[in-house]
Amino acid sequence: VCLRQLHHDFGSGEFSKRVLYDINFDLMPGEITVMTGPSGSGKTTLLTLIGALRSVQKGSVRILGQELKGLSHRQRIEVRRNIGFIFQLHNLFDALSGFQNVMMGLELHANKRKEKHQLVTQMLTELGLSHRMHAKPQAMSGGERQRVAIARALVSCPRLVLADEPTAALDQDRGRQVVKLLQRLAQEHRASVIMVTHDQRIIDVADRIVNLVDGHPVSNIVVQESLMICEFLMQCPVFTSLSPGMLTAMADRMTREQYPDGSIIFHQGDAGDKFYIIRQGAVNILVDDGISTRVLATRTEGSLFGEAALLTGNPRNATVQAIGEVTLYSLGHDDFQTTLDANETLKAQVIRMFFQRQ
Repeated sequence: VCLRQLHHDFGSGEFSKRVLYDINFDLMPGEITVMTGPSGSGKTTLLTLIGALRSVQKGSVRILGQELKGLSHRQRIEVRRNIGFIFQLHNLFDALSGFQNVMMGLELHANKRKEKHQLVTQMLTELGLSHRMHAKPQAMSGGERQRVAIARALVSCPRLVLADEPTAALDQDRGRQVVKLLQRLAQEHRASVIMVTHDQRIIDVADRIVNLVDGHPVSNIVVQESLMICEFLMQCPVFTSLSPGMLTAMADRMTREQYPDGSIIFHQGDAGDKFYIIRQGAVNILVDDGISTRVLATRTEGSLFGEAALLTGNPRNATVQAIGEVTLYSLGHDDFQTTLDANETLKAQVIRMFFQRQ
């Protein structure tokens, strides 16, 4: 899944309402993304756009290598063959049994009838519905209907799964059962999974967490990367005053950047937009006095740089150049200021470091 500058409105003209704006993120094969945010923030609308259930108005939505913008209704149907949908309201056929509803998930696939029966039976059994597979939705509990809907979505092993509150009607054990199924699909079949959820019990399965507020992602966290940043920050003396919660909040806002040998990270005179921590490698701090360029200092792993322009508001007072392959963690100007304002001890340490370097 690749989203670029995606915007979506409801209505038109003076009655239009912006529902989504400036959505940019990627979802890789085998990755589980959990989408959170308050009600009305656009999460379900975003799912329907990714699932080719709505036409793309502005921006780019690429699914499984296919650009969705400009597709006809029939072409969008073809795209949906590779997508498994778990709807919040189940969308089961009341006239069909649980078994028949799940069988509908295989109607567009070329499996032999015997194979289809085996797949449906196996999926319903795995979800604890072997004794209810021939009951109709009206005779089922809300949790049973939800599990039938999940079975229908997953029975064909789709390459992309879109799930809107998949565990909302399930108790903890059943919810964990569903999550394990989704994890297995992601790991064994390299399926991408996007879950909209308010269920904090299943956040731990996420490879990525996207928080949507008022139609715009306010954070897009790769969980393992965030944990790595936290562990690294804890080893940096300047951050020892931060609580675990503050470290996590800071890590969630940071971005990993890599630079080849000799590349310029920023130039003297540039506007200060980021603060940096060296994860691996080293950099030279270069100063040009108008006559020659000299190496003012060398920073190595665990060192910080770039704070001067952010603290003073002045342009960069030096050029920074990579020595060998360099990996950095960067923090944008506003997030840098927010982090300092939240901890007076850290703020004092960074300001002291700034004056020592002058």
